[in-house]
Amino acid sequence: MRPHVEFIDEKDLIWHLAELPHGVGEAKQRNLSYDEEDGSASLRVDFVTDWSRPAGLHAAVTEWFILKGEVKLGDTMLGEGDYWCAPKGVLTPAIEVKAGTEILLFREYGDWVFAPGNQHGSDKAEHAELTIKHSNAMEWYDVVDPDNGSPMNFERGGTPVPGLFIKLLYRNPDTGFYTRLIKAKAGWVEHPLAHHPVFEEAYLLDGEFDYNYGEIRRGGYFFRPAGIRHGDFVAGDEDGFTFILRCDGDLVDWYTDNARVEMQGDAVNWGEDYPLSEPPVMIQPVRSKTAGPWKDPNYQ
Repeated sequence: MRPHVEFIDEKDLIWHLAELPHGVGEAKQRNLSYDEEDGSASLRVDFVTDWSRPAGLHAAVTEWFILKGEVKLGDTMLGEGDYWCAPKGVLTPAIEVKAGTEILLFREYGDWVFAPGNQHGSDKAEHAELTIKHSNAMEWYDVVDPDNGSPMNFERGGTPVPGLFIKLLYRNPDTGFYTRLIKAKAGWVEHPLAHHPVFEEAYLLDGEFDYNYGEIRRGGYFFRPAGIRHGDFVAGDEDGFTFILRCDGDLVDWYTDNARVEMQGDAVNWGEDYPLSEPPVMIQPVRSKTAGPWKDPNYQ
C-alpha cells in the first residue's frame, strides 16, 4: 500500500525520468506518492519537449489533470484545468503534448505499463468508458445539497459541509472511486477531527489553509490511508483554497470532538534524583522543509 504522506511541498521532491513508455519526446516526473507493491502512484509530470504516443491500453486506471499547457487527446484539445480518465481496458486515443505542459498524473491499481494498439481490452468493466472534462466550463455545486450528484453517501454518514463547493470529474459507479475539485470560501472553518473508511489524497491548486499538520500552500500534497485522523481546517482569509481530491470509495466523515493526546507516568531512573538525566521530549513529526518550522506550541 502507499505510505501516509502528511504533508509534502512538491518543490521538495526530486525529478525522475517520466514513466511514460512508448512515448516520443522528453518528460520528467516528481513522485508525490508511490505504491511499491502494485505501482500505483500520484505524479507531477512536466514535458520538456513536444511529446507524443500512439493509442493503447494502460495497465492502471489512468488520470491526467492539466495544470498548464496543451494536450491533444485523439481529436479533443485540452488545456489548463482539463481532465481525462481511462479505466482499465478502455482505449486511450493517440496523444500529443506541447513542450512546457505540466500535469498531475494518477495511476491506480496498476503500474506504468502501456500497450500500444487500437482495441479495447477484454477486461473492460461494464460501465467503463473514457471520461473527458473541461473543468473551467463546469459549474460549482454546493456540498450541502445531497441530491446534486455529490459522491458523498449521506445514508452511510456522509456529511453536508457548508462553505465547500465541488466539481465532480470522475466517479466509478461500481466502486464509488472518485476524483473531484473542491473549493472552500475564504475563512471557511471545520473544527472537529475527522477520519474516513477510504484513502484521501489532495493536491492544492490555489490558495492556502491551516490545519493540525500545519499550513498548506499551492503545490502542497497529502495522501492519507483509511483511518487517519486529520483536521481541523481553516481556509485562507483572501481567496479560500481549491484542490483536486481523490478517494477510493464513498467519503464518509467520522468526526471526533475534544480530541487530545496525553502521555503520563512515573519516572523510574530519571528526574531530580538523577542529575545527569534529562526529561523526555516529543519527537517532531516529519514536515516539508519548504513549509518552514512547526507553529504548534507542542512542538517547540
